[in-house]
Amino acid sequence: MSNMARAARIHRYGPPEVLVFEEVEVPSPGAGQILIRNTVIGLNFVEVYYRRGTFPVPAFPAVLGNEAAGVVEAVGEGVTTVKVGDRVVYSDDVHGAYCTLCLYPADRVAIVPDGISDRQAASSFLKGLTARYLLKETVKLEAGDTVLYHAAAGGVGQLFTQWATALGIRVIGTVSSEEKMTIALQSGCSQVINYRTEDFASQVMELTGGIGVKAVFDSVGKDTFVDSLSVLQPRGTLVVFGKASGNPPLINPFDLAPRSLSLTWPVLPVYVATPRQLADAARDLFDAIETRLIEVEPSRVYPFEQLIDAHRDLEERRTTGSAILIV
Repeated sequence: MSNMARAARIHRYGPPEVLVFEEVEVPSPGAGQILIRNTVIGLNFVEVYYRRGTFPVPAFPAVLGNEAAGVVEAVGEGVTTVKVGDRVVYSDDVHGAYCTLCLYPADRVAIVPDGISDRQAASSFLKGLTARYLLKETVKLEAGDTVLYHAAAGGVGQLFTQWATALGIRVIGTVSSEEKMTIALQSGCSQVINYRTEDFASQVMELTGGIGVKAVFDSVGKDTFVDSLSVLQPRGTLVVFGKASGNPPLINPFDLAPRSLSLTWPVLPVYVATPRQLADAARDLFDAIETRLIEVEPSRVYPFEQLIDAHRDLEERRTTGSAILIV
């Protein structure tokens, strides 16, 4: 048996206009799978990379999108952890969320607690899990530590800063515009530096009394990498998790030796690789949302039919925080 659904697919790489709405058949769930009726789809910049061909899709036509919240409509054989009617959220990088219906592995979803809306879940799951592993698992941070976070006004940056500040960690943020400076300060950054107009390295050293920071969280890459290493205190860690400005320069490991620095490039899938790891991370995130440690209301809301407009806004960096599609 199959189910008819409405999907936004690409048949080739290109501008937002390559996204076309089509009727598709979605099979009934097989063993270990569930059928989800998506209610809210999360938007993430990585989907622009897939649409443009920066990252390859498995095959054409492709349904993009890797984050959504919805209701379980059917369960396959052997599924015991989720039942029909449960509200769930998912965010693995496996595509298929730009659709009214989605088949998904039952052990890769999290059940959304009653106190959290579908909008909150879909706008925060991927970004929230990312902020969480950066904050809690890549470096051993404690209250009183100071860190530097690049692109602090972004979706992950805002969640990271709110969460870190609530735990007593001082966050110095960098941003690329005056408008984003206000957003980063509202999220809890103690100071914010415009890295396009100011020398962030000298500013950070001044703000820390010449000591430097315990960790730098850097998704910018090429433009910030060398200076990020320079502001680390002895035994500090540079956490690179993106390369928005291009590949960082090559580094000789011996260059880390004088201050015993650490360099790591962690990725979320490794931190939520098992069902247990995913469940524990989701529970921690949901607790942070329900206890108001972090605010996760979406900043942009589009109807599903306005997906092309949403992609234009993503591509031209007109969105701050998180954006969602209402199905």
